Amino acid sequence: MAILKVLEILASSKISWEDAAQAAVKEASKTVREIRSVNVQNQSAVVVKGKITEYRLNCKITFGIDR
Repeated sequence: MAILKVLEILASSKISWEDAAQAAVKEASKTVREIRSVNVQNQSAVVVKGKITEYRLNCKITFGIDR
């Protein structure tokens, strides 16, 4: 039986929401092993003078734990 844990992460990117999700996984993988999935919870963006300048998301990363 697998035991999984969920880590909540806030991430941002100046490129896209997909890039923000990739950044969240990349950063988490520096200290977390066996990442299994990422679930994007919320998306938002910063708008300056009618243009999106930053994409933000709240995501949950699921990973296995050692037993």
